[in-house]
Amino acid sequence: MEPDAFAPDGGALPIEGYASLFNIPDLNGDVVRPGAFARSLKRQGARGVRMLFQHEAGEPVGVWDEMREDATGLYVRGRVLKAAPRGRATASLIAQGAVDGLSIGFRTIRFAPLKAGGRELIELDLWEVSVVTFPMLPQARLRVAEPAAVAA
Repeated sequence: MEPDAFAPDGGALPIEGYASLFNIPDLNGDVVRPGAFARSLKRQGARGVRMLFQHEAGEPVGVWDEMREDATGLYVRGRVLKAAPRGRATASLIAQGAVDGLSIGFRTIRFAPLKAGGRELIELDLWEVSVVTFPMLPQARLRVAEPAAVAA
């Protein structure tokens, strides 16, 4: 185990980005509309949404500290935890620029078919946001964030 694994930040790599962008078709033709995450986030908050690598549920790689909808989409901020092997590997891949995509895992609550194909996603139950190599929405990207201030 790393010497800083039990430090206040858990030996973590802070990341942030947009896991979903509103009104932009993904590679399936689905379009997430503003407000689609509102009920889910109100009910469970960021801590109720899992951080995974490549949508693999068996070994979470970190925690989400903040999630909110803004005019652009679903903004997320969290920490990839280096205390576990999968988190350590994920942090290394991010730091080296090998992966920088974000992808959402959800259950559709309300949608409408789009004439051009795909769906208009009106309400979603957000389960997880994954760090991925190839996001379904190519614009959904993360970056290494400045560490959050630790309260004294």
